[in-house]
Amino acid sequence: MSSLVQSVDWLAIAPPTLAAVVGLVVLVADLFIGEEKKAVLGWVSVAGLAASVLMLLPLRDGDRATFCLTGDVHACSYTADRFTLVIQFLVLGGALLAALLSVTALKDANKDLPEGEFWFLLLSSAAGAALLPASRDLATLIVALEVASLPAFALVGIKRGDKKSSEAALKFFLSSVTATAVSLMGVSFVYATTGSLYLTQIADRIQHVDGQFHTLAQAGVVLTLVGFAFKTAAVPFHFWVPDTYVGAPLPVAAYLSVVGKAVGFSGLILVTVVALPSYGDVWGPALAALAALTMTVGNVGALRQQATRAYSAVRLLAWSSVGQAGYLLVPIASAGYSKDAEKAIGSTVAYALMYAVVNLGAFAMAALVARTSPLNRISDYRGLYARSPLSALILGFFLLCLAGLPPGIIGLFAKVTVFAAAVDAGLGWLAVVMAVNVVIALFYYLQWTTLLFRAPDGEPEKHRVPAPLTAAIALTAVLGIVLSGAPQLVLRFSATGLF
Repeated sequence: MSSLVQSVDWLAIAPPTLAAVVGLVVLVADLFIGEEKKAVLGWVSVAGLAASVLMLLPLRDGDRATFCLTGDVHACSYTADRFTLVIQFLVLGGALLAALLSVTALKDANKDLPEGEFWFLLLSSAAGAALLPASRDLATLIVALEVASLPAFALVGIKRGDKKSSEAALKFFLSSVTATAVSLMGVSFVYATTGSLYLTQIADRIQHVDGQFHTLAQAGVVLTLVGFAFKTAAVPFHFWVPDTYVGAPLPVAAYLSVVGKAVGFSGLILVTVVALPSYGDVWGPALAALAALTMTVGNVGALRQQATRAYSAVRLLAWSSVGQAGYLLVPIASAGYSKDAEKAIGSTVAYALMYAVVNLGAFAMAALVARTSPLNRISDYRGLYARSPLSALILGFFLLCLAGLPPGIIGLFAKVTVFAAAVDAGLGWLAVVMAVNVVIALFYYLQWTTLLFRAPDGEPEKHRVPAPLTAAIALTAVLGIVLSGAPQLVLRFSATGLF
């Protein structure tokens, strides 16, 4: 007789578990530490996230699965395959860089931000985000999505007495809850038609759904995708992004722009390619249309930003992240048409890795400039080269990477892989739309880049850069330069192993 007790592979679940445990330790320690020693909580959190990243190393050699149905090794709730590890590396690495930015932001806030709560919320969200790519049943997937999202709402509104922050958090919360409710209805439809929540079982059973339930299954597929489309900031689920990024503390905006997207895209990939491959004719065209709409609306929104408007630099990065989400959707849509879905998904993962490095770097530079120009207007970056030549060169490099221009070879390389995925899948029209949007994006990225090297309006100001902020900028810059020199490393690293 087989055992009814599931065994737990503690090593497989170590990365998200460690982040969660450190979060609880920080929350409890906050009760006993005096105000003058609160800074230690930040360094404990940074160390915890670094340890979570290192816990991925023992898992790199093989697939591990745990919380499986007894007697069925193919129906598991948690799988640590290559896809999981790459996305967990992206999520935990992004959270680590956001934490480095936060150490400086909390110090500058002069007790306006509650440190213990901040670090607990960041670590909790990171733990949920790291759990999601490993989830292989719809219940765990939705729970992970909410564990990643709920602390993020609080992080956005954590500024004490700031109406802009509170408004941003409320808008983020209401729109996210609505999207989650729709997604849960979709999950219930899928469960009703297949009788299972495990992705591998759904993939098999949904092909043999009774004719009378076929429409219900299709509705379930579409509704399930809505929640993840919201997390990716796909149009028309994007309207929360600009106000949320402006209202949130800058490190939280950086975190949402990278980790939030990784959560949405990994969820989309698991639901479409793993659970519902036979419904490619439903989600393929839907995601292709979303991709075209998202990149166009995002880039046009970024193009319309006025350089002298308050927070225009953050708003441009926010609209730009919507446009980048459109590019990230292209290979997932292509997987619905392509015979080689794994290659298409690998293109999305490769692009996400590139985007994470350079976008976090751009936000780190925005945080640097915000120390002397709190309104963070694009015009505040004029003459940055005269004040700090190295800072201007690094920010210029990040912007050129996002634009896909040399010397930002990694940006160009990532865009070419996405183009190739669309063309290989026969989506020539989508490749054309992407080409037009890349040209639009070139204009506003280059406009910002040239501003860095113009003559400053007044006397250049020198300012000291704190060590944590320096570390975050240096890490992203070095990674960007290394990957521009050897872009093939990204594709090799991003091979998904999902199939």
